Amino acid sequence: MQALAARILLLWGVRRAGLAVLAGAIGALALPPFDIFASMFVSFTLLVWLLDGATGNAETGRAGLSSSFWTGWFFGLGYFVCGLWWLGNALLLEADEFAWAIPLAVLGLPAVLAIFYGLATMLARLLWSDGMGRIAALAAAFGFVEWLRSFVATGFPWNAIGYAAMPVPLMMQSSQVLGLLAITTLAVFVFSAPALLGTRRGAWPGLLLAAALLVAHVGYGAYRLNLAPLDEGDRSLTVRLVQPSIDQSQKLENTDRIGIFEKHLALTAAPPEEGKPRPEVIVWPETSVPFILTENPDALVRIGDVLEDGQILLTGAVRAEERGAGQAPLYYNAVYMIDDKGQILGASDKVHLTPFGEYVPYESLLREFGIEELISLPGGFTAAASRSPLKLPSGIGFYPLICYEAIFPAEIAPDLAGASVILNVTNDAWFGASPGPYQHFLQARLRAVETGVPLVRVANSGISAVIDPQGRIIEGLSLNATGAVDATFSAKNAPERNSHNHVLNFWLVLALMTLIAGLSSLGFIRRTN
Repeated sequence: MQALAARILLLWGVRRAGLAVLAGAIGALALPPFDIFASMFVSFTLLVWLLDGATGNAETGRAGLSSSFWTGWFFGLGYFVCGLWWLGNALLLEADEFAWAIPLAVLGLPAVLAIFYGLATMLARLLWSDGMGRIAALAAAFGFVEWLRSFVATGFPWNAIGYAAMPVPLMMQSSQVLGLLAITTLAVFVFSAPALLGTRRGAWPGLLLAAALLVAHVGYGAYRLNLAPLDEGDRSLTVRLVQPSIDQSQKLENTDRIGIFEKHLALTAAPPEEGKPRPEVIVWPETSVPFILTENPDALVRIGDVLEDGQILLTGAVRAEERGAGQAPLYYNAVYMIDDKGQILGASDKVHLTPFGEYVPYESLLREFGIEELISLPGGFTAAASRSPLKLPSGIGFYPLICYEAIFPAEIAPDLAGASVILNVTNDAWFGASPGPYQHFLQARLRAVETGVPLVRVANSGISAVIDPQGRIIEGLSLNATGAVDATFSAKNAPERNSHNHVLNFWLVLALMTLIAGLSSLGFIRRTN
């Protein structure tokens, strides 16, 4: 290990950049659908050794900071290109109009996101030292930049490093206590620990701490899944997930709207499996209604005809809001609640819009270069000021997250506004049979564990599922399957959440890692051979 570390430390130029890209690409194998957890240990070990070789002027350290930044940037480029290449699929659906932008999606966005990881390695370099101090510095820096990535330029925390440490329910439970950002910080420390074997300085304290963290992570998961008593819900609820798997090109052509609508209705009307209760709630995916419902009363009548007495439909649809004479209406990406009489009982609009999908940031500038949103509506979509929970006549509340809103744990209200279930409707058909839908599913799944309430997720082409508060799949439909599945689960009032504790825990973990790094760099932590 020492010989290998020494060879990597001495790399420079193209070979150094190439290995950094490869290290990031290896790390992306830990993401869904591959879930090769061990790949992150290889990835971050290589990164630490590369940063050990990022030397500069002893007085100013400027060259070292620059070298560290570019090492992290190339690492991030490999990680994000291999983790996000599937974004180009959405542009191929209308290739005649958007094919020119594929390099921007496949290489441009990863290059921008890689700046965050370049910043992380540059910050870590400020407290770099021998022994475990340097991996603590790297952990603190990555935790900090992942926090930045969650909100800078509206935020895009997709594939945060912490998700790699939570591929299965056994390894998800720590997020209920710590939250994603604290898990990310500690995960980088653990993933980087094998690098200590390459220098043999301060190896044992760092390896023992990393091992203890890993054992605690898995041990708490086993306790919560198998030993801790699970709360019984206030009442059971049966929900039908409708996954029509409408091809996205068919939706864009907009020529068979009636056929699309009738397919949803047919799946809704299918009888339940023998021995299973009739569903009380039916859920359709994001924008599944192919026209403006308030302008098509006949469609509402059809929905009312199909729903049985007492059933409720929750469906994604575009909502139009008129503004008066001479003004174009505002359009919202919404979830409607409709009863068995075809009456709209409520609606909730999307708060966090998808850049370039639903609106164009810096619109006045970018439209001059021909850059438009993928979903064409006059003026684009409008973001809602706040999220409105949907409360059924029975009193059970659904907290709606539309599409990628589910990747922002900080945006979920601390008390879920009294809701008993998180609802995530999405249309991942944009991305085909790629890693994208699997990654999106994992991130949405973690919201159930963090909040302690069940999640109902319905996607046009999958992955659709009902998830319990421990992250386990109760019922579901796989990617690109067509059908409807009924799931009965316990609905309960949202528990006292520790979202504020998640924020506090993140800053405490960040401070601890920074303290270890600082004491090590000042020589207060003994460096052993």
